[in-house]
Amino acid sequence: MSNRKSIEVPGLEHVNPIPNASRVGPFLVSGGIFGKDPSTGKVPEGVEAQCEQMFANVRKVLEAGGAAPEDVIKLSVWLKDMANRPVVNKYWVQMFPDPHSRPARHTFPTPDLRAPLLVECEIMAVIPDKK
Repeated sequence: MSNRKSIEVPGLEHVNPIPNASRVGPFLVSGGIFGKDPSTGKVPEGVEAQCEQMFANVRKVLEAGGAAPEDVIKLSVWLKDMANRPVVNKYWVQMFPDPHSRPARHTFPTPDLRAPLLVECEIMAVIPDKK
């Protein structure tokens, strides 16, 4: 029997039978996290609103998996328009304010995000033992 646990956040379910994240031991890895509002099921218009909601959803996924922002070791971001990187950076710095303690990050351009998505991310976290 696997010790893998599927992580689901109400309102953020994927259309396909894929969990929001998966945890094995101290490792948490997400699937795509984007700016869908879990209370309405809608994606807001504009990259600013989508980034704000995406980072709020990152917090929800982390919490559901027993993690916190300080446990994140890598964040990958996909942007429909790389000119919007400063918007991502704004919310990145809010979530990870200490410049000496930020996770790794890579931002990829992708024109293939399905409408209305303008930004999407994935996270990897290592959760310390709670003694």
